[in-house]
Amino acid sequence: MKSMTGYGSGDSVNKGIKILVELSSVNRKQVEVAVSVPNELESLEPTIRKSILESVSRGRVSGRISIQRPISSANRSVFINNNQAELYKKSLKKFADGMNINNELSLETLLRFPGVMETQEKTVNPKSMLPFLKKAINQALKQLQQMRAKEGGFLCKDLAKRLKNLRSITKRVSSQAPKVLVAHRKRLIERLSKAEIDLKEVNDERFLKEIVYFTDRSDITEELIRLESHFKQMQHCLKEDEPVGRKLDFLAQEMFREVNTIGSKANDVLISKEVVGLKTELEKIREQVQNVE
Repeated sequence: MKSMTGYGSGDSVNKGIKILVELSSVNRKQVEVAVSVPNELESLEPTIRKSILESVSRGRVSGRISIQRPISSANRSVFINNNQAELYKKSLKKFADGMNINNELSLETLLRFPGVMETQEKTVNPKSMLPFLKKAINQALKQLQQMRAKEGGFLCKDLAKRLKNLRSITKRVSSQAPKVLVAHRKRLIERLSKAEIDLKEVNDERFLKEIVYFTDRSDITEELIRLESHFKQMQHCLKEDEPVGRKLDFLAQEMFREVNTIGSKANDVLISKEVVGLKTELEKIREQVQNVE
């Protein structure tokens, strides 16, 4: 079991050019990938997304890829825009003549104007950088998955604890359920006695019909059986290495449905209290499951 929360980074160097990859993930119902890629590597974005999607099946993955170059003249070139410089020169001369001031334009001043002198870094070849980019991505994904697995271990322990609590509460409900019919029969007899009705004169058929009707209306055997089935499936999911988040989410919804039915059918104060406990544990399970891959 893995969590959807994680972080990982990786890097790789080729001829002094370093590629840095940072990935982070948070919970989402589906898988989403959003990666910031330098302009020089935009053509490799589909390959980057494919690598991430092959590793992650659920959650939102955000990434940032950057390029670091060594600070040296070999990796940079200086470009002088002669046309831009000439335009500045003519405009300044015209302005100086119109204002009747001396035009003492120096080379240093001219080079300070925007667009006259530019430094350009050598562009990288995407194809030649692809193997090194993949290496950095794989490092980041490995760290990301390690963190997701570690977080998933904590989630698994908590869910196992919640499941144990659910089974304990359900066991108490199962032991209380048969007593509900006995208590109802006893209440019926007490009401008849208070009404000073001779039990011998009561139509046995009507009395039995009332008991059968109440039994059918308050029987929670099927719900308890289905709950136990869901518990077993959840226990199996906790041992899986494959993504089980969606399945656990579905099981939590089904368990909630069974518990709600038990609460509405069981006409008993003790069972009603236990149902509150079941719902409390299930709510905590649903919260945790939202972060399971």
